[in-house]
Amino acid sequence: GSVNPQRDIDDLNAELVFSDLISVEKRLGKLANDLKRGHKEVVDEVKFLERLKTSLEANQPLRSLDLTPDEHKAIRGFEFLSLKPVLWVINIGEKDLSRRGEIEKSFAPTSHSEFYAVSAEIEAEIAELPEADRPAFLSDLGIAEPALFGMIRHIYHLSGLISFFTAGEPEVRAWTVPRGARAPQAAGVIHSDFEKGFIRAEVVHFDRLKEFGNIHKAKEKGQLRLEGKEYVVQDGDVILFRFNV
Repeated sequence: GSVNPQRDIDDLNAELVFSDLISVEKRLGKLANDLKRGHKEVVDEVKFLERLKTSLEANQPLRSLDLTPDEHKAIRGFEFLSLKPVLWVINIGEKDLSRRGEIEKSFAPTSHSEFYAVSAEIEAEIAELPEADRPAFLSDLGIAEPALFGMIRHIYHLSGLISFFTAGEPEVRAWTVPRGARAPQAAGVIHSDFEKGFIRAEVVHFDRLKEFGNIHKAKEKGQLRLEGKEYVVQDGDVILFRFNV
């Protein structure tokens, strides 16, 4: 058939919606029997699922609904497909690489979904090149980085996640936390003792660290900040946690 990305997106969305509708109707059928037996405690669940059903019957993915945290928790066990955020990857030709941004914006934006244009052919060529030859190849094409890096950023953004770094003599490591996590919560990802005994965090953003070359020079220039328990960790922070247990 003809190439029509928007049609393909609509068709796939419809399949996800239909799958979720079947799950909702199956659950409502069971709850209807419970109501007949006098189990009034399921009334609220029935009302909520009827709301979801109305959206699905209108071919609206569940991710388009403004659900509360409690409502998200209530339906976690269903693992609804249309509730999940979506990254639509659009395959384009080499001649369209300079128009990537324009192409991505040409698709109708929807809730909790993003569009990312890549050239699968070019990415395959990049993957086959020796590591040392890739920068020159990317530069010749006017590409800043392999598409995989951008895809990872999109996925993190859609998932509500960020990364921070710890750096020491043994290793440099990235850690993943929810966007909005405070310093003690981030420390707890490394070890629960770090969170329990949190004292403070010494923080410098990676961009500033890269500018100065190392943590000691960043500290000399006053770029190493002392942050307390209320500090909201930022994507790209390099953090040294001080704790006592």
